[in-house]
Amino acid sequence: MSAKRNNSLPVSRRRLVQGLAALGASQTLGWTATSAFAQSAWPNRPVRLLVGFPAGSSPDLMARTLAEPLAQALGQPVVVENRPGAGGNIAADLVARADDGHTLGLMINGNMTIAKILNPATPFDPLTDLAPVSLLATAPLVLTAGPQVQGDAAAILAAGRAAGDRWNYGTPGVGTVAHIGMEMFKNAAGWQAVHVPFPGNPQVINAMLQGEVQVALLPPGLAMPQVQSGRLKAVGLTSAGRSAVVPQVPSLAEVGLPGFQLDIWNAVAAPARMNPAHIQRVSVALTEIVRRPDIREKIFSQGWQVAGTSPEGLANRIRLDTQRMREVIERNNIRVQ
Repeated sequence: MSAKRNNSLPVSRRRLVQGLAALGASQTLGWTATSAFAQSAWPNRPVRLLVGFPAGSSPDLMARTLAEPLAQALGQPVVVENRPGAGGNIAADLVARADDGHTLGLMINGNMTIAKILNPATPFDPLTDLAPVSLLATAPLVLTAGPQVQGDAAAILAAGRAAGDRWNYGTPGVGTVAHIGMEMFKNAAGWQAVHVPFPGNPQVINAMLQGEVQVALLPPGLAMPQVQSGRLKAVGLTSAGRSAVVPQVPSLAEVGLPGFQLDIWNAVAAPARMNPAHIQRVSVALTEIVRRPDIREKIFSQGWQVAGTSPEGLANRIRLDTQRMREVIERNNIRVQ
């Protein structure tokens, strides 16, 4: 019956009904298009990229390598801002609290994994207040020995075990990845070396040269010039196997510590409240940028191997590293005040 009634409408009235229906459909499409345009219009002003370390540091160099190509990809300037202090946690806290929708942070391991575990007073929780964007690059650390330490890698491992607490190891501070990594190494190697913290790695290197400490875990970019000059010795890398960054140095797994692995890494994070679509856009852009041959070469020359992951890939890495490092922190009662 209803079909007959509709078909029996005067032609003019049927056209009016059809026109109104078409108008409603076009308005719906119009709202959808407007909404999509609003989403695609981000960013609509410069993006801040906060770095928790001073100019010239490794994270700063990484940020400045990426800033211009990321600006080209996003269509807005990317401004690198250095906010050093507290091992990068000052900048990380600023990122966590940012509500402008245009702030990102270039982070190191500790900022995104163990900051709250090491110091419960840390004002942000990396697992809930920061959103993973992309793991940029990774690198091993080099177990490095001073000139007074004799022998090859196997002999040095044995000597350190026999020395007990008569040997010292240096780090750039309590709670740093080098500190936690050395405690992991001690557990694996059966060492009892004593921790001596310094303000930074340059002071650690000087202390090794002076014989104040016997060993340290150092980034390849700092360790290898000293090794190549004959001033220090490279015992082994913390990577699972040989690393393209330092192909001439064996892994610690090769020289007597099977299964030992620890990497340092750089990543980009966003405030947890940031629009997921915007996070995804930055992640895709960064992944494409770091894999460009020219950018890959620049990052490699800084001592890093390119990663370039999705937010989910970085989140998985954060979970894995947080669990492994939490165990070491709690076992050794490591705390930063």
